[in-house]
Amino acid sequence: MNIREEIKELKHARNAIILAHNYQLPEVQDIADFVGDSLGLSIQAAGTDAKTIVFCGVHFMAETAKILSPDKTVLLPDMHSGCPMADMITAADLRGLKKEHAKAKFLCYVNTSASVKAECDLCCTSANAASMVRDLVKKGDRVVFVPDRHLAGYAAGLTGADLVAWHGFCPTHARITAQDILEARGLHPDAVVLAHPECTAEVRAAADRVASTEIMCMYARDMHAGEFIVATEVGIIHRLRKENPDKRFYPACEEAVCPNMKLNTLQKVLAALEDMKHEVTVEREVMHKARKSIRRMLEYRA
Repeated sequence: MNIREEIKELKHARNAIILAHNYQLPEVQDIADFVGDSLGLSIQAAGTDAKTIVFCGVHFMAETAKILSPDKTVLLPDMHSGCPMADMITAADLRGLKKEHAKAKFLCYVNTSASVKAECDLCCTSANAASMVRDLVKKGDRVVFVPDRHLAGYAAGLTGADLVAWHGFCPTHARITAQDILEARGLHPDAVVLAHPECTAEVRAAADRVASTEIMCMYARDMHAGEFIVATEVGIIHRLRKENPDKRFYPACEEAVCPNMKLNTLQKVLAALEDMKHEVTVEREVMHKARKSIRRMLEYRA
């Protein structure tokens, strides 16, 4: 019996479901029940009868799955798979910001810890950040956006909002430069350039479309273009090629690799299922408060 068969057998025995983020290793994506963005995966898992969720992603994603499925056991194959950007802001930082901006609405990106979500009024994804900012500004609210300054800049550019932005960023997306886009266009002049909102303003300006990972997948499927240059973490290329075998996809930057995303391996997925280890838990009070900030995000997603 090979490792994939062992995982399949144990998954059935544990009544488990395996989720893989778009940036996971190809072989991990291939054994998953669902592949997608962090919020979409958590929503899909919550709608199943599975008792156990094995989340192949990073820690805040597993926390979100636990918040949306409090009665399920959530396992993270490697407990060291954290998110540098999420780690750039803490609940204590939020409390300090609240003292500085007492009347503002606090909007956090889903790429944050449960404790940070619990301190915020609202939570957003890269796909609905601009819509949520626009609605808040229409109501006359001052908006503090954490932790990603690049996503904040993207939302501000689309809405004209004067946001107070935290200084966080994604180190992986920061590796992608406008020069990378220029060079990729030189090699593939007919390709459409897709860039993630976590990229710098210069990269976003050089792209044809700025989109979340799920909307990138939609563009790749629905656009008539046969070639795409993709400015995000390189792991998504596997899914894009798999879903669109008649089209070509090129990473804008081969070095845009998140080392934490790659910590989850087939061996670790198997070990998690064998021993039911690396369970992710969230304190009850934190979970209750964080769920409130997520609820609005789900309304916008719907």
